[in-house]
Amino acid sequence: MLLCVGLGNPGQQYLMTRHNIGFMALDAVAQSYDFPDFKKKFQGEYTERKFGDVSLGLLKPQTYMNLSGASVQSAMAFYKLKPENLLVIHDDLDLVPGQIKVKLGGGAGGHNGLKSIDQTIGNNYWRLRLGIGHPGDRHLVTNHVLSAFQSTDYDWLASLLQKIAQEFVHLKSDKTEVWLKRLTV
Repeated sequence: MLLCVGLGNPGQQYLMTRHNIGFMALDAVAQSYDFPDFKKKFQGEYTERKFGDVSLGLLKPQTYMNLSGASVQSAMAFYKLKPENLLVIHDDLDLVPGQIKVKLGGGAGGHNGLKSIDQTIGNNYWRLRLGIGHPGDRHLVTNHVLSAFQSTDYDWLASLLQKIAQEFVHLKSDKTEVWLKRLTV
């Protein structure tokens, strides 16, 4: 099984914010592949389906970003998963808008959702980093990540979410790294 966690914040006020791009990515995947509706589970919203012999779980923690680790740990404990079976999809200030990078392990880079997950399960999990751009001044970061995407962002955002959704069909349990790297091409 592969558990895919999209990071974001619950509530209508955060729905289309940059910090919620992880939620948006999971919604695009769920819609593209007819996943069952998300249900309340693991302190989040969860759905699951099989791709061949691979089960894929999608989790959107509802604990707010800074406490995402509690939701992730709950799901991982239930399924007895190792960190290597976790993919976290999150916003990344250090990447230009629309850029995708994949990596296994590493630091949190100031991302509070990743810090929370690192504190609960360690840091040896897959990360799908989605570029949202940096506002240019560190004092503006909080407002930037919590602000809604602008109409000028919609083209690259739609393209990014479509690419992620399209690539999920190529997922193979024994070739996770290869599949993830396809996204960065």
